Amino acid sequence: MHEVLVLYYSLRGSVRALAEQIALGVESVPGVAARLRTVPRVTTAIEAPEPAIPADGPPYAEVADLEECIGLALGSPTRFGNMAAPLKYFLDGTSPQWLSGALAGKPACVFTSTATMHGGQETTLLSMMLPLLHHGAVIVGLPYTEHALHATREGGTPYGVSHLAGGNGDSRLSDHERKLAFAQGRRLAEMALKLKGTN
Repeated sequence: MHEVLVLYYSLRGSVRALAEQIALGVESVPGVAARLRTVPRVTTAIEAPEPAIPADGPPYAEVADLEECIGLALGSPTRFGNMAAPLKYFLDGTSPQWLSGALAGKPACVFTSTATMHGGQETTLLSMMLPLLHHGAVIVGLPYTEHALHATREGGTPYGVSHLAGGNGDSRLSDHERKLAFAQGRRLAEMALKLKGTN
């Protein structure tokens, strides 16, 4: 069974909800399983004393997850139009995987959540693409052939699925956001199999 890594950071649950829906899309493709992973918080003291295992949800990511996957979905809430520091901190520690080409030629997609419609969704998605491009990953977007991308009044971009959480941090996905996240996961898994040469 091939695995697609769904790696994310989520503070209030919105990005986690997207990750779980993307994982369902990944697993709708025969022969592919989703490996959900998160990263611990960091503080201004650089590293927070987080437990080795999260209190709930998926385990923390290890660099081996990048090496073992056939594709990667990367998610983060927006932080002033950029990915959140915990995810960036994890990626900053992947130089050995960059040197070895662990992600080279593997498909990757990105996803995010913001409090407001114009809270930096697209710039955050683009910021997550940059290290993926440096790693040699093949970026997989979300095409307008997905009808929900035309119809949504919430989250959703051709750069990757997004969620509009609102000021109260509502993590419940709209119907369009669910459909788009599922479609993105399915598309990523299908592309991963094609690039792997097993389909």
